[in-house]
Amino acid sequence: MPTALEKFNSLARRWNVSISSVQETNSSILGFGEYESSRVVLKVSKQIGDEWHSGVVLRTFDGVGAVRVYESCDGAVLLERLDPGEQLAGVVRDGKDDGAMEVLAEVMLKLKNRVAPGICPTVTDWARGFDRYMSSDDPQVPRSLVEEAHNLYLQLASSQTDIMLLHGDLQHYNVLRDNLRGWLAIDPKGVAGELEYEVSALLRNPVELADFVLKTSTIERRLDLLVTRLNLNAQRVINWSFSQSVLSAIWDVEDGFDVGESNVSLQLARALRAMI
Repeated sequence: MPTALEKFNSLARRWNVSISSVQETNSSILGFGEYESSRVVLKVSKQIGDEWHSGVVLRTFDGVGAVRVYESCDGAVLLERLDPGEQLAGVVRDGKDDGAMEVLAEVMLKLKNRVAPGICPTVTDWARGFDRYMSSDDPQVPRSLVEEAHNLYLQLASSQTDIMLLHGDLQHYNVLRDNLRGWLAIDPKGVAGELEYEVSALLRNPVELADFVLKTSTIERRLDLLVTRLNLNAQRVINWSFSQSVLSAIWDVEDGFDVGESNVSLQLARALRAMI
């Protein structure tokens, strides 16, 4: 099997991309250049993971509320380059959280009601994370909290309506601004579920502003805005966000992070638990 760099170089040649600069992250190789006179980003994943089929997911969104795809294959996408490409997190840092929530609500409205491709997992599939954790001997996430969240998660998954393709990680770092096209989603995981499920990730972010994000007043204001703007079932949003926040903490453990009482996902889960 070729290395990620070999795959990157091969795809750049195959797709006739003129690469001007390359950046490398823990998870991917990013090349910035031109394709058919358009500014583009070539992204190649280093290993199979949540975004392995992001090209298929983004094609399903068809450039509406999301970045456009020019070419794709498993583990690689050739994307339009957004200008200036600033993250929505900056809007919150500037003290405009309600404005950021309006942007996220608008993006969710643009992305909604697409049929999930068959390659996408369902939210029920994602529940296996609870089982994996309970079969481990890791002590970082309280077992009683895991059991409660797992049971509620499965109840919600079995009673869903209007199942659609969801981004799966829609939050402030995955929404970027383009001067011509406005705010657009990037880096989807792609999961089939009801729209209420999509809220949890954005409630935990931006993580560097945890003290603000975790305030009860912030959580309540964000929930009120999104539920009203998107016509969501408020209690299902709260229940999903609680159970999925516990699952997020489990994923943190699986990704090798130390998960203690200061973990944002765990803190949010506890705050939301009080609202159930």
